[in-house]
Amino acid sequence: MKIQLAHKFEDIVSVENLLEAWKEFICGKKNKKDVQEFPLALMDNIFSLHSDLFNHTYKHGGYQAFKINDPKPRDIHKATVRDRLLHRAIYRILYPFFDKTFIADSYSCRNGKGTHKAINQFRKYFYKVSQNNTRTCWVLKCDIRKFFANIDHEILSGLLKEYIPDENIIRLLENVIGSFASTRAGVGLPLGNLTSQLFVNIYMNKFDQFVKHGLKAKYYIRYADDFVILSENKKHLEDILESIENFLHKELKLELHSDKVSIETFSSGVDFLGMVNFSDHRILRTKTKRRMFKKLYLKHKLFQEGLIFKESFSQSAQSCKGMLKHCMGYAMVGEIEKIENEYS
Repeated sequence: MKIQLAHKFEDIVSVENLLEAWKEFICGKKNKKDVQEFPLALMDNIFSLHSDLFNHTYKHGGYQAFKINDPKPRDIHKATVRDRLLHRAIYRILYPFFDKTFIADSYSCRNGKGTHKAINQFRKYFYKVSQNNTRTCWVLKCDIRKFFANIDHEILSGLLKEYIPDENIIRLLENVIGSFASTRAGVGLPLGNLTSQLFVNIYMNKFDQFVKHGLKAKYYIRYADDFVILSENKKHLEDILESIENFLHKELKLELHSDKVSIETFSSGVDFLGMVNFSDHRILRTKTKRRMFKKLYLKHKLFQEGLIFKESFSQSAQSCKGMLKHCMGYAMVGEIEKIENEYS
């Protein structure tokens, strides 16, 4: 039997938890107009939300839709401040519990994880499989097609019920999940919700467990909808690919992106999480490099025109240099420093 969440519905909707959630939510958002309005009557808004939740009259509102390029076009849906505060309150209670159920090599939207640690682990697994680069290491690389847009609400609800015995919590979560649909009713999660980050990890944890325990894949890494499996045996990877596709389709109603499935040697250069990884080094993906400098030059222009503070430009430059420390990017670091000096 799976471990069960000990927290109750009252722990999520309590005034104390909502206030703590507000403190976390407000960080970095104080200049947003919609966020500025909420604290003008903070306690009234908190008690109103608490009352609706406690009396089971709460209904999740709609979303404001907009597009971003990150780098490909993405549809973002932003909920109201009231609903986003609830998302944070839910997340505060559920994340610490569910994080313990995830495998170690799931790296997306988790404390202490992230892309750099995933890439570093990718390199470590290569050395283990290749026996310190003395044998060929094959990499099966996959990408799930339209990941967030194809999350099935009924399947997600079923997975949540396996861990959460409190029916009131389940009803609240179903209220949040059901507030959005992508292409058809009952399918899809909004990219803008904090809860969506947790829900997709819970959803994909079923697949992670299958890969680790069903397929016995020792060298497996997943970051959101991208995952890799390393092996010294190419045919083994070819054989398990069908099992992976069948499991995703039958159990989670997901499909692999046919154009983004490959089996290649590590030494030939594997493009994973923005880095092209080789046996003895890694380089920044060309598209990632272009996007990084495009954003940096845009910040330069905004700074020169007095539309942003120097700190904003400096933070972007430091972020870029931080990324380049994880690959062979010394020349690009020098180029960024040249730009910094020119515009200082």
